[in-house]
This record gives sequence, structure tokens and C-alpha cells, in this order.
Amino acid sequence: MSKQQKYDGVVYARNDGKILWICYRDRNGKRCRESAGTEDWQEANRKLRERLQARDGNLLEVIRKGESLGFEEWVDSFLDNYSKPPIRAQKTHEANQRCATHLKAAFSGRKLVEITADAIEDYLRRRLRQRVRRKLAEGYREHGILKSSTVHQEFRVLRRMLNVAVRKKLLPANPCAGVEFPVAVKGLFRPHYVSWSEQRMIEAHAPEHLRNIVKIITETGLRIYKELIPMKKEQLDLGNATVWIPDSKTPNGVAEVPLTPLAAEAFRDQIRLSPCSPYLFPSDQNPSGHIRTLKTTWEATLRRAKVPYFRIYDLRSTYATRLSAGGVADEWVTQMLRQGDAQVFKKYSQMKLQMKREALEKLNRHANEMPAQKAGELEKAGAHTGTVTVQ
Repeated sequence: MSKQQKYDGVVYARNDGKILWICYRDRNGKRCRESAGTEDWQEANRKLRERLQARDGNLLEVIRKGESLGFEEWVDSFLDNYSKPPIRAQKTHEANQRCATHLKAAFSGRKLVEITADAIEDYLRRRLRQRVRRKLAEGYREHGILKSSTVHQEFRVLRRMLNVAVRKKLLPANPCAGVEFPVAVKGLFRPHYVSWSEQRMIEAHAPEHLRNIVKIITETGLRIYKELIPMKKEQLDLGNATVWIPDSKTPNGVAEVPLTPLAAEAFRDQIRLSPCSPYLFPSDQNPSGHIRTLKTTWEATLRRAKVPYFRIYDLRSTYATRLSAGGVADEWVTQMLRQGDAQVFKKYSQMKLQMKREALEKLNRHANEMPAQKAGELEKAGAHTGTVTVQ
């Protein structure tokens, strides 16, 4: 029988320096000694308590690994395991790679636990002062100052990387939580609502396949690059007016989506345009694959239609807004969008100013002030004239 230990751990000073050390035993009874990294007795005791708590929670090895893990090593691990398809879309992975290039250059040589909120804010301020650099055959050419939205995307990618590290117990907390972005980001996450007349104008100047895409997204809310573009014909069931989504951005996205008559008509027309391919949107360059991007076609269509540029993804926001304006409850709109978080609905649904004005016309400025008999008479009158009495 092993001898009972009097203390779980101790803090002590060595003869070769002023830095304090800690000594404790792991779950197997093995003695562990390591530097506390400080001369302060209270701080060293705090680190000892953290080690003992991690040992009791069976997290000691994970935490010690996190303290020895380099930032660049963790970024590479994140890109390999949490960024590539099918976990994330290919376009998202490419955006993560671009951001990771700048992040690795800024924090190279640092340990993961050495990334602090102050260091992140310093990085953001430096990036906001830098200029766009284009690589040419003879070198680099500088353009205007970086957009704040570009730097903000790098900050979001860094926050996502560190959130995964926190979930893996490699970090006690995400330092991005203590960061305030140095400037205001104007226009971020403000979807554009496409009116019906504007949609008809875009469809009139769009190629046939893009015309069908516009109709399908505004009628179903499908994600363009993750769900619609790689869709195969076998996923369609036009007899029952449904389409099956086997792979999506989130687990809630995997579902059977009902089709409106307009959406079903657009799908039938697209099948007619792609008779020899298993994909609904085959690629001209690769007959055995599907198209990868709509950026050039979308920009050219808006230019011909003389419509100010907006993201094609805003068609999904338009779908949510039309559902909301039609009186569909927010909980149902969230389910129709196939979102897991109801808060995300606020980003997608944008009530138009005209809709708000129509709502203001229904104000009853004499609510709860009228006699019961008169209120009953007005209520009966409203049933015949179509007015609304707000209780």
C-alpha cells in the first residue's frame, strides 16, 4: 500500500534563481515539477491550484499540451480538421486560408496561450493602417487602405479558431472576448431586400440558368453554394413538390424542403437546360462537374438590369423577409430557413420601410379609452369595412 501524501502539492524556491517552482502528483501518483513562471508567491499558488483542479478533472495533459502548442501549429490543425469540406464549404475554407496567412505572420513564434486581448487589438490597429498589396510579375503594387470589413473578417476567423481551442480545453478562455474592434464597421450584415419589381427586372436580363436560380432561392431560401449549385437531379421529387438536402452548412440544414409552384417550375426548366448531366447546374469547363461560382454572371446581370450591386446571398434574406411580411411566425420562419438559432433570423429578415408604414396605419390612438358599447359598435363596423382595432 502506497504511503498517504500529506499535501497535494507545494510551491518552493530553487537555489539557481528567483522564479518559483511547483511540485504535485498526477492521477497515477507520478511527481511532476515545473516552473510557475513567476516570483509572486500568490500567483504560483494559483497556478498550483489550477494544476490540481485540472488533474482532478482529468484535463491535466490537455492543458499542458495547450501551453506548449504554438499558434502556427494550432492554425494548421484548425485548417486541416475544422475548416475543410464537408465541415465547411470550400469558399469558407479558402477565406479561412487567406486570413490564416496574415494571422500566422503576425503571431509567429508565439505559444497559443500567449495570444492576449491586447496583442489582438494591436494587430487589428496595424492591419487597419495597411494598404492593399497586389502581387505582380515585377513585385508588389500598393493600392488603397484595407477595408474595415476585410480586417473584421480576419478577426472573426481568429475568434472561431480560438473558440475551438477553448472547447478542446487548450485555452481557459477566448481572449477575443476582451477585444473591442477599433473602428465601426458600416454595412456589415445588412441584407438587401429585393422587391418583386426589382426581381422581375433582374430575371429579364439574366441568363436562363441564373433566372432559375433567382426564382428558386427567393421561393425556397436554399443556400446558393452549399445546397443549390451542387444539387443533383435525383434529389428532386417534383411529383410531391419537394427537394432533399443531404448536406448543408448546419445539421438543421439537412432536411426535405417543400417547393412552391414557382420553384417547381424553375426546377423543371433547369432540368430541360441540363439534359445530359446528373447535376442541375453543370459546368461548361467540366462536363462531369457543376459550376463553382456565379460572381461574374451575377455582376454582369445586375449591371445590365441597372440595379445597384448586392450579394446574391441576399436572395435568401429576401425569402425570409417575404415569409415574415406574409404573417408567418418567427419560429416557423426559423424552421423554414433551417437555422438552429432563432437569433440568426434577425440577420435575414429585414422589414421594408413601406411595411412598417402600413403597420403604423393600424394604430388605434383611443385604445382602452372607449365605452364598452361604443367599442363593440366599432368592432362590428371594422368587420364590414376591413379596419383593425388594436386591443
